[in-house]
Amino acid sequence: MFLAVAFVSLNAQNINEDKLTNLENKQQTGYNVTTATLKSASRLFKSADDLTSVILVVPKGSQVEVLDSGNAYLKVVYEENEGYILSRHAEIDRIAVPAEEERKLKQDFPVVEEQDQVQSRSTVVREKSRFTYLEEKYGTSMAARLNAGKIWKGMNSEMIRDSWGKPDKINREINGNTVKEEWIYRTTWLFIENNTLQEWGPVRK
Repeated sequence: MFLAVAFVSLNAQNINEDKLTNLENKQQTGYNVTTATLKSASRLFKSADDLTSVILVVPKGSQVEVLDSGNAYLKVVYEENEGYILSRHAEIDRIAVPAEEERKLKQDFPVVEEQDQVQSRSTVVREKSRFTYLEEKYGTSMAARLNAGKIWKGMNSEMIRDSWGKPDKINREINGNTVKEEWIYRTTWLFIENNTLQEWGPVRK
């Protein structure tokens, strides 16, 4: 009888510790998860900013450990290889929690759980839909650069809008067949000639 009581007490203590651990993980990553399963094969990149840094290809159905998430990528570990995969290629695995324990956890932390879930879900949907739109329009490599808010000489006006959004102001000058525009953003101006980005610099105040 004494051993049974001791076991129940120890088990309850472990459950409480697990609750705190799960809550900490949830606050840090925005997800109540630790793993994800690949819905389709995905390249594992060493760097999310360098799509040529492929470490290996993670097969469909593989399970990976999720370390972090952001933009359109998940930072994961697969077979001791740490890198980044496209979040749309994976489905987050929720931690299995007994019904009674889940109910108790919701009672203990109702506001935190509710806010985290709503915020995380809306953020992921926005990021996934934006990247999917860009990828379908420009391809994976270009979409990654635009999704990260990058600009470069030679890009056209539509690509600039997809990367930085609508400018605060546009100054336009037309001379024959030449159209020169100055796009003003909050801290930066862009010089565009005939729909092609030529130069940029800081806004003079």
